[in-house]
Amino acid sequence: MRRRDWLAGAAALAALPRRARAVGAPLYRRGNDADPETLDPHRSSTVAEAHILRDLFEGLLTYDNRGAIIPGAAERWTISEDRRTYTFRLRADGRWSNGEPVEAGAFVYALRRILAPATAAKYAEVLFPIRNAAAVNAGALPADRLGVTAPDARTLVIALDNPTPYLLELLTHQTSLPVHPPTVERFGDAFTRPGNLVSNGPYLLRDLVPNDRISLARNPHFHAAASVAIPEVAFLPTPDLASAVRRYAAGEIDSLADLPGDQMAALKARFGDQVVLGPGLGLYALAVNTHKAPFSDPRVRRALSLAIDRPYLAEALWGGTMSPAWSFCPPGLDNYRAPPETEGRQGYPIDHEAEARRLLAEAGFGPGRPLRVEYRFNTTDNNRNTAVALAEMWRELGIETRFVYTDAKTHFAYLRDGGDFDIARMSWIADYSDPQNFLFLLRSGNDGMNPGRFADAGYDALLDAAAREPDVAARADLLWRAEAILMRDLPWIPVMHTRSKALISPRLHGYHPNLRNAAPTRFLRLEG
Repeated sequence: MRRRDWLAGAAALAALPRRARAVGAPLYRRGNDADPETLDPHRSSTVAEAHILRDLFEGLLTYDNRGAIIPGAAERWTISEDRRTYTFRLRADGRWSNGEPVEAGAFVYALRRILAPATAAKYAEVLFPIRNAAAVNAGALPADRLGVTAPDARTLVIALDNPTPYLLELLTHQTSLPVHPPTVERFGDAFTRPGNLVSNGPYLLRDLVPNDRISLARNPHFHAAASVAIPEVAFLPTPDLASAVRRYAAGEIDSLADLPGDQMAALKARFGDQVVLGPGLGLYALAVNTHKAPFSDPRVRRALSLAIDRPYLAEALWGGTMSPAWSFCPPGLDNYRAPPETEGRQGYPIDHEAEARRLLAEAGFGPGRPLRVEYRFNTTDNNRNTAVALAEMWRELGIETRFVYTDAKTHFAYLRDGGDFDIARMSWIADYSDPQNFLFLLRSGNDGMNPGRFADAGYDALLDAAAREPDVAARADLLWRAEAILMRDLPWIPVMHTRSKALISPRLHGYHPNLRNAAPTRFLRLEG
């Protein structure tokens, strides 16, 4: 085994000052992974944005602080016998932040807007279970053919093409959030600016300073405003995790949603039970440009995958906050079975070195012609350390790696907009616990989520068949066969499956790690 101590940092961490208790107004300083690219729910796509939008808006359903689905803007709902029609009754006391009532028409407007071709929503495909959604999104049908209607101001009906076992959970997602129609029509893309944004959640937007903070204040018109204990929350971007930990130790931040994996042992020794690890449904992967030689050659992708020491990355580099991944879908998803795996789990990477060299030689690479890889990633301590480790692992095969790194907003926007690349870091946190929420990423034409433009007709056909299949077990079999294609061709090389990791101040109460990694501020409270 070729394992190296590439990184250090525990000693520096041990020198941090003891954490001071914050005093003053009950402002919740909430560390967030990155600065959001947008606060438009229909153009958002990242977890960092989801945390903020969950405080600003309320969907038909929402999550509590234990990750359970609870009523949101809808107080109750019924499901038809064939499970293709959902009827929601909106609460009578629902209000926008300007005091106007939240009516069913706002949800019709919002769902039509996100699926409109002009919106160019990168996340639109997750809503394709809604009747005619795919055709509306493609411009083949007008918006009024979408299967969403409002018979009256408090009733919303959603019709589906096929039974969808995860529909209720999907309606908690930011793609399903309402927007205030008059504000969008008046301000256009500027409707998300402070002073313009009208939202229906527990908080309203007070201020936005790029790369510094997004400040929210309690929405007095929210139907449960009396139970919202924290009056103000500031979301602070924390891509530099080492710096974020220092700020936490100094009492400048009350919680962190990510931690430097290589320092986990020192963090646990220093902060004890303030370090909170939890379950998760996410993937850390390497997207490969399958339309660019030589990465269009599956042999090259297989060789790159075989060289990766996943247990080292997950356990040593990330401090046990990740688990090694040989499958695309993580274990434990609802409506599924144990996922298929790519080769390499048995033994150590050195045991697969001969096979990796053989594959590279067949593809035309060797000592006289090294494979050169440009690896793009968004900058955090963990991602930078992982990039260095991957390059060292690939170097054992004679592969030369250069890095291109930017902030998260720039990185993901570049990939979504079709920028050129060889290999790029991708991550995905499940919006709902179902294999479809991972497998849809690599459907043909889903360019916003599939930057390598992987396309396979057989794969698409299996996803289509699964969408039509009412039997859950038969559907799972179809999705398993689809994932097996991904593990054969490796358009994304799975590296690790995620766990949630956080630093939680003793003054913050109500945080409970959960599978959805949901911690809405409305359910939290502060001391001091």
